Amino acid sequence: MDLGLFSISLTVGDLAVSKEFYEKLGFEVTGGDMEQGYLILTNGRSVIGLFQGMFDKNILTFNPGLTLDGGQLEEYTDVREIQRALRERGIELIQSADEDDEGPAHITLEDPDGNPILIDQFF
Repeated sequence: MDLGLFSISLTVGDLAVSKEFYEKLGFEVTGGDMEQGYLILTNGRSVIGLFQGMFDKNILTFNPGLTLDGGQLEEYTDVREIQRALRERGIELIQSADEDDEGPAHITLEDPDGNPILIDQFF
């Protein structure tokens, strides 16, 4: 089961200050919108999302079908297939995708320590 591109979504107190900090570490802004309160930054194969005022906790994020440059893979594991596999393995979901739907969808779960995990399919 391929969960897709991994990133960490960080909840930040000051988006501009966090942007400046991560740019000093070599990250470059590749997406998002300061006015909307979020930015996506990359450094090689590392992806960080900075989100101000959107989440209570940092979130582990996986994006099925997404390439590092924001494109779409030709083949990938659909989020609904991932959902079925996780349920078969006894993993409880907090939020589920509609099994009868197609295209963009997401599911959420938590690891044993309460860390939120988002599997968010854009396509």
